[in-house]
Amino acid sequence: MAPSGSRNIKKGCWRVLYWIPVLFIALVVAWSYYAYVLQLCIESIEHTGEKVIYLLVYHVVFIMFVWAYWQTIFTRPMNPLKEFHLSYSDKELLEREDRGESQQEILRRIARDLPIYTRTNSGAIRFCDRCQLLKPDRCHHCSVCNKCILKMDHHCPWVNNCVGFSNYKFFMLFLAYSLLYCLFITATDLQYFIKFWLNGLPDTQAKFHILFLFFSACMFSVSLASLLTYHCWLVCRNRSTLEAVRAPVFRHGTDKSGFSLGFSKNFRQVFGDEVKYWPIPVFSGLGDGCSFPTCLVNLDPEQPSSSPTRSHPVSKSAADGRQSKPLTESQSRLLTSTICWSEIDSATDRKGQSRLLLLVV
Repeated sequence: MAPSGSRNIKKGCWRVLYWIPVLFIALVVAWSYYAYVLQLCIESIEHTGEKVIYLLVYHVVFIMFVWAYWQTIFTRPMNPLKEFHLSYSDKELLEREDRGESQQEILRRIARDLPIYTRTNSGAIRFCDRCQLLKPDRCHHCSVCNKCILKMDHHCPWVNNCVGFSNYKFFMLFLAYSLLYCLFITATDLQYFIKFWLNGLPDTQAKFHILFLFFSACMFSVSLASLLTYHCWLVCRNRSTLEAVRAPVFRHGTDKSGFSLGFSKNFRQVFGDEVKYWPIPVFSGLGDGCSFPTCLVNLDPEQPSSSPTRSHPVSKSAADGRQSKPLTESQSRLLTSTICWSEIDSATDRKGQSRLLLLVV
């Protein structure tokens, strides 16, 4: 068998294995539906009003939970735009250069016309040799998906997908609705779980479904609550999981809060401006995923200054046909009224100096 044929078979086997965690979650959810709807509500609950209310609320939460989970799994991660890919002439030029410094000089020339402000730990341009592109800010290469993902948070085996710019809101809603789903089951199943230990339930198979349903819901609630709390903290700080582990590097140095614009703007960057879309698993985030507003960009002398109403001016190297990408309208709204931390620090210093002068006088 040809090496390429065996490699394809191996990749196909891995693709099947990657779906095992998703299949496990699907089976658990299907069993929980059977146990709650049929065994608990229909077989065990005698009061009709209580039964109807439980079933109505349960199905609303269940639909939102499954919808968010579906969106998280089947929303394709976004990849960098073609402006970030090397042209054929740039690839040839890069391949002819043997020295790393010469290659970096070529990459720096190309990056001047792109909204790129982050660097590697050594201060070099972030370049993906596999995808042959300059990585946009917050973009990372996923070894499982074998592609660069915009604003990559992590690759989640439970959804068999990369969580990034295109589906991060769906992932957050999936965690929220799955936690609500487990808490609702725990709360409504509690009294019948107590009856189980007091031998107050008829001796049927429903007893064991009610028992395991309560334990399963409690167990998943603890893990989901901790995970949701952590990601809520990330949203409030405008960080991804990768950025929480390793802070982004700008030209002036490492800054873990480099993309933070304050709680309100950080939240709206993920969930959007319209409140009616916040609880619904439809995309409503701001920006294009390739560039992100930050008050620190003005500290980069090699990049054109950005403002809420102006696009990046074209540099001299734009003669090659490249043009810098202007900020989108949503990014401009996020930048409005945002004060640079350097301006805040300088204002604080000026106030302190004034107070010292008054004391001297």
